[in-house]
Amino acid sequence: QVQLVESGGGLVQAGGSLRLSCAVSGRTFSTWTMAWFRQAPGKEREFVAAIRWSGGSTYYVDSVKGRFTISRDNAKNTVFLQMNSLKPEDTAVYYCAVDLGTFSDWSYRLEGRYDFWGQGTQVTVSS
Repeated sequence: QVQLVESGGGLVQAGGSLRLSCAVSGRTFSTWTMAWFRQAPGKEREFVAAIRWSGGSTYYVDSVKGRFTISRDNAKNTVFLQMNSLKPEDTAVYYCAVDLGTFSDWSYRLEGRYDFWGQGTQVTVSS
């Protein structure tokens, strides 16, 4: 089993920054892909960013490119999402997730790929 615990959400004004953390416990694999998804009220959950545990390649949805940065600390089994220049439309519950399978260029954005999920952390951006 793998457990994921997010932290770092909160309320921030537009233009501000937040850093989300996702601590991973349980079994670990060097071939993981870790990702952040978000779900705004009344909307479906959407992909935000992903990072390959081995090599550290990163991937982003277009709406956050240049503002968000996903990173990892292998020694601490922790994934981060640094969010800068936040906008009201970034308001959502943010979830981290792990895909234990082989990385796929065409499906890493799909939530069905991911095997374990955290409980989510609320991010609210006021205008």
